[in-house]
Amino acid sequence: MTMSNQEIVANIVELISQEGRAVQAMASVVDQGYVQAVELMLNCKGNVIISGIGKAGIVGEKLSATLASTGTPSVFLHAAEAIHGDLGRVQDKDVVVVLSYSGSSGEIVKLIEHLKALSATIIAITGDRNSPLARHSDVTVWLGNITEACPLGLAPSTSTTCMMAAGDALALTVMKLRNFQAEDFARYHPGGALGRQLITVEQAAFFSRGRKLPIASDGCTVQQALSQAEKIVGTRHGCIMLVDANGQLTGLLTDGDLRRGLENKKQQLHDLPVAELMTHDPVVVRPETLASEAMAIFKKKRIDEIPVVDDKHHPVGLIDIQDVLSLKLND
Repeated sequence: MTMSNQEIVANIVELISQEGRAVQAMASVVDQGYVQAVELMLNCKGNVIISGIGKAGIVGEKLSATLASTGTPSVFLHAAEAIHGDLGRVQDKDVVVVLSYSGSSGEIVKLIEHLKALSATIIAITGDRNSPLARHSDVTVWLGNITEACPLGLAPSTSTTCMMAAGDALALTVMKLRNFQAEDFARYHPGGALGRQLITVEQAAFFSRGRKLPIASDGCTVQQALSQAEKIVGTRHGCIMLVDANGQLTGLLTDGDLRRGLENKKQQLHDLPVAELMTHDPVVVRPETLASEAMAIFKKKRIDEIPVVDDKHHPVGLIDIQDVLSLKLND
């Protein structure tokens, strides 16, 4: 069979349109089954285990990945491998979501038998409400009556597209109910470009709340400040954070401050009150500040370290420009 370029384009447009219409039609069959599925996944105390075989299994792998990346612990269980040992992944606190358009393939029927023996909570995503899968599941998410886009009506095509859309709708509804935010997304996507842009100062590579910090009193001498900073083992910083009697940050003693002090005072530098040399009211960031904002401050101020303070202006960390550079925010 031969087709002209125009015929090929028309055929592709029709196939895409056919699948689009099927997804749109699926919106009319959304019922309480969808609501119950969302509630079960949202309230699951263990893992949401996704299972399937063939093309539906591939869709299931994607659904599991979407759940895991949006705040719902999830693993994929291959329906055939399940009955050869992988059923050990299913625990009593888990919810199992099984995807099968027909709901009656041999592997799926066997899987359901064993899941019922384990008293597992089962959600079916299927196109047949009278299938063995639907009948023996606790909740059924029905996709509606679907005609495959495949010219032979055999290869899973429209059905898997609808299955993917239903899975996304469930996962993203659960995500919304969890109040999952961009910062949470970044935590699960540290390697992606978007994730790196959304990483906060607290999530940056080497910042750790509670780590021993170079802190000294703003009422001591330069020598005393240096001595206090030297007691911090295993860390080297280019500045000392200075605090008042209430523990609030008031200044920094930097390498540059010491250098300028040597140039101006020449003698008895160590006996000087640190307040005479320190940089007063330094620029600070909060733990929730985006690392990209910290990078902008580093560039604008031409500095190498920024104190991290809490809402009471107490120092809780110190972020170095290398911490942010290691995130490769501009890649």
